[in-house]
Amino acid sequence: MKNIILLTTLFFSVAIYSQDSRVPIDTTIITSNTVTIKGKKVNYKAQTGTQPVFDANGNIKATLFYTYYYRTGTQNRKKKPLIMSFNGGPGSASVWMHIAYTGPKILNIDDEGNPIQPYGIKDNPYSVLDVADIVFVNPVNTAYSRPVVKEDKKVDKEYFFGINADAKYLADWLTTFITRTNRWQSPKYIIGESYGGTRVMQLAHELQSKQWMYLNGVIMVSPADYQLLRTKNSEDYAVNFPYFTAAAWYHNMLPKKLQEQDLLEILPKSEKFAINELLPAIAKGGYISDTERQSIAKKMAYYSGIKEEVILQQNLEVPNNYFWKELLRNSSGKTIGRLDSRYLGIDRKLTGSSPDYSPELTSWLHSFTPAINYYIQNILKFKTDVKYNMFGSVHPWDFSNNNARENLRKAMAQNPYLKVLVQSGYYDGATTYFAAKYTMGKIDPSGTFKNRLTFKGYRSGHMMYLRKVDLEKANDDLREFIKQSSKNIGPAKY
Repeated sequence: MKNIILLTTLFFSVAIYSQDSRVPIDTTIITSNTVTIKGKKVNYKAQTGTQPVFDANGNIKATLFYTYYYRTGTQNRKKKPLIMSFNGGPGSASVWMHIAYTGPKILNIDDEGNPIQPYGIKDNPYSVLDVADIVFVNPVNTAYSRPVVKEDKKVDKEYFFGINADAKYLADWLTTFITRTNRWQSPKYIIGESYGGTRVMQLAHELQSKQWMYLNGVIMVSPADYQLLRTKNSEDYAVNFPYFTAAAWYHNMLPKKLQEQDLLEILPKSEKFAINELLPAIAKGGYISDTERQSIAKKMAYYSGIKEEVILQQNLEVPNNYFWKELLRNSSGKTIGRLDSRYLGIDRKLTGSSPDYSPELTSWLHSFTPAINYYIQNILKFKTDVKYNMFGSVHPWDFSNNNARENLRKAMAQNPYLKVLVQSGYYDGATTYFAAKYTMGKIDPSGTFKNRLTFKGYRSGHMMYLRKVDLEKANDDLREFIKQSSKNIGPAKY
């Protein structure tokens, strides 16, 4: 369908400029297109461009690049749900879910998510654009988003780069966006992948408590919970263990009795072992008895496909990076992927405690980088010489005062409409599926909100939607979640 382009750009005085002067501060380009979703034709417009971040005094602190898709022909837009989408990193562009999961276009890849040439995009027949409008937001220094500084001044990194700062300025930006697009009456959702999980937990409370913007749903895709992730404490080691079982099952490395069962039959057993036996054993540290240590190591070997000897050498605390190197060391000699352990890598040496590189990420960058650059310039018609940052510099990132879990609990307590969906891939070794389940329990330690928290698992990795079967299933799960959480359930009260 022919594109209709509307271009308006505002430029500001030379005393205030983007860190890269080629980035316009405030610009909008609108194109029209059509996609067939679930067998039905959907007409939509794509609004892409940059929108400023204003501080409390109205000063411009940054400009964020975004793409906003909205279905046309909708009679009552105020009833149409709106999804505000973020990726993670921190420092990652909102490219992954944009052109591989929920948006109207997806990568030209095979059914398992591997890159194929020619690189590019195609229509997404499973996009949720039929039931919700979507805006993909790129935080500062990702994609074409850049800080704005006065002449001879430095970037105010503390304003952007931290758990609390990030949520604050993004909440301000979203408020401006919602006002500009007249979406205050719409059911609203925020979705975040990886670090985006922490981002949206924090953002839910920030939006409600500081912007008075109340949400219908928070969606976390392969969430990274930094109150657990890479802490190297007993919980961290134990809750990651069921992922070992999943990855070993996929690579046919489990004992015959387990290998003959379906993945979803054996994972509950591994989860039970991890919580009821492995966690207490690791917590004992050096005071564990030799008998118990041997018993636990034997069960770990049974459920993980790696040898008792190396488990004992690690004092039962087997890091994920060691597992990626060890699982196939004595069979094929290959490593397995961090973000998706279905992928295989080849290291310089068989020895070592961690892989040389992440085979899945290099594979994905094959597909995503050329596709997003082509798509934005040729289809969305946003023309620029500026580099699109797949990953941008956001360091040092301030992880202090991380109350994201508790802030999401507060947001749920204050808002009876608010529901949470968590989506994870069983073969994700970076932000493991059982760690996501564990986080759900920590968000709601009283168990009061059990009926408002939903978990969905998939037979793939961190970006589970790259596998065609899971792309369809995950989008359908989103549709159902939106349908249930946007229902008129009466007054917002307990």
